[in-house]
Amino acid sequence: MDVTKDELKFLKLLAEEYGTIEKASTEIINLNAIQNLPKGTEHFLSDLHGEHESFSHILRNASGSIRIKIDENFSDMTPAERRSFATLVYYPEEKLEILKKEMDDLPKFYRDTLRRLLILLERVSIKYTRSYVRKQMKKEFAYITEELLYGSNSTAPGRAEYRDSIIDSIIDVGVADKFITSLCQLISRISIFKLHVLGDIYDRGPGADVVMRILRNYHSVDIQWGNHDILWMGAAAGNMSCIANVIRICIRYDNLHTLEVGYGISLRSLVTFAMNTYGNDPCPNFKAVASVRDAMYDADIESLSKISKAIAIMQFKLEGQLIEKHPHYEMEALRLLDKVDYNNYTVNIDGRVYPMNNSFFPTIDPNDPYKLTDEEEAVMNRLQRAFLESELLQDDVKFLFAKGSIYKRVNGNLLFHGCMPLTEDGEFDNIRTSDGYMKGKEWFDYAERLVRTGYFGKADDKNKERGVDFFWYMWCGYKSPVFGKRKITTFERLFVEDQSTWVEPKNPYYKLIEGPDAVDVVEMILKEFGCDVQEGIIINGHMPVKVGANPVKAEGRAICIDGGFAKAYQKTTGIAGYSLVQNSYGFILTSHEPFESRRKAVEQELDIHSTQIAKENVSKRILNKDTDQGKDMQQRIDDLKMLLEAYRTGLITQTVDR
Repeated sequence: MDVTKDELKFLKLLAEEYGTIEKASTEIINLNAIQNLPKGTEHFLSDLHGEHESFSHILRNASGSIRIKIDENFSDMTPAERRSFATLVYYPEEKLEILKKEMDDLPKFYRDTLRRLLILLERVSIKYTRSYVRKQMKKEFAYITEELLYGSNSTAPGRAEYRDSIIDSIIDVGVADKFITSLCQLISRISIFKLHVLGDIYDRGPGADVVMRILRNYHSVDIQWGNHDILWMGAAAGNMSCIANVIRICIRYDNLHTLEVGYGISLRSLVTFAMNTYGNDPCPNFKAVASVRDAMYDADIESLSKISKAIAIMQFKLEGQLIEKHPHYEMEALRLLDKVDYNNYTVNIDGRVYPMNNSFFPTIDPNDPYKLTDEEEAVMNRLQRAFLESELLQDDVKFLFAKGSIYKRVNGNLLFHGCMPLTEDGEFDNIRTSDGYMKGKEWFDYAERLVRTGYFGKADDKNKERGVDFFWYMWCGYKSPVFGKRKITTFERLFVEDQSTWVEPKNPYYKLIEGPDAVDVVEMILKEFGCDVQEGIIINGHMPVKVGANPVKAEGRAICIDGGFAKAYQKTTGIAGYSLVQNSYGFILTSHEPFESRRKAVEQELDIHSTQIAKENVSKRILNKDTDQGKDMQQRIDDLKMLLEAYRTGLITQTVDR
């Protein structure tokens, strides 16, 4: 057997784990078996926007697939009974307390429920190895669950009696509630093999910190950063422009709970400054959005509008400083404070003069409009320290870096949040950077490296400051891959009534993937990233898809799965988000109606009503060996076969077991 020096070194390292022919052979057999199982079910979600209850429910019902399996396997139950059973699977602890009060024969209820749960568990676990399912079980119930699950429907003599005796023991010793809860959680858990979150976890909704807690405890997840995630990551890195944007958006959507309670960030200095500075200004255009205003007191609305104006003015100053510092950002269109006529209160936008709806700017020096006052600087310094010192926020951001990226290649498909910056004629756009021009995949990779340097770089690294600043460009930059618009019009929306100034033109990408050459454009992008040009698809979010619009683009080669998770978007979109599922039979795209609340889901058995709007039917069932994971397994098999040959030819000596 001829091997190179590096191959021999590798085989010796492999032999430390598989020290005998028997161990190496067993692992090859195991891997071959796994390769020929159907692939696990992957779920793709996007633009969660802090809607933690809706997100949690989607995970619990596996985008509606658990209910489908209940309907398929329990035809002996009435629709009402199946609905109640489904609610039990989603919320076992709360639903059990309700159901137990309704039962005349509690032991019978326990027996029937446990048997049904075992049947359902068998159906959802059929594509996994025993080893994988075991690892997902709670340790205290793992042995009993395995005994009940495998062979529970066997016709072997005594098997049914053995199963029933275990169930009776579970009831007799008083752990039925805990065991039922364990089974329900296991069913929801293994119904989703892999979760892909395509960005925008933060902003809009009330519980981004809760969503992050769910994700951090989830068994298998990856994240493609959205611009709202990048904004919070930049704030955690100390970027003052990002901090100001984060606070302004939280105020606008009455979501200070995430900042103050979720992450322990005090806004006291800002509140004091705002009330002292803008106390006599009604700030009409700074009130919270209409969708959250109904739940607020008038006094809160007035107070928050003054805080919102205070932080917005600081935001525009800080952004203007960044744009001047980095001319290669090409974002001069956002520097508008120096375009204001502070005598007549008009503003020049793109060569046209517009009247402004506000004339109270006590902190702006017309001769140096982007300079913070001493008080503003003191407030921003305190806020920056609060963000940098929030351990909970820093832990969540480190998780986003550990599990996240700007894009991901999965089984020949390409996942990202926003868009690939393109020219009008469908070519990769050149992006000007301080390191020269970039385009295509090179631009995505460069952008990711720079923000990682901004967060993790050493204080004396000259690139760290560039990286910290760059977070803001990624949030709203002209050619940012996670923003995808020519400009963000926050200033115009706050100070100019003419809504023609509010328009945010989209990158040509969004038009091109719906045009006559859409397939060619998608294939060009897939090729650039080394994905499957013939079969691969692009999956992204970011742009809410309204009811009636088709989220499937380019003849099925691109799918946008942002359907409006955030309640603030639902009046526009008419739905409450899309989820994309890929199982061993292909892709299924589902739209979801709004979710009311966890309490109503339990008490009134209200599930999210989901509608299948697109389904891919493959001619051949997808097996693990057809996936990226399967390719990795095959490489491992090939390596182990080399090790076997090395043992058998005496190149490497087997380990003696003692």
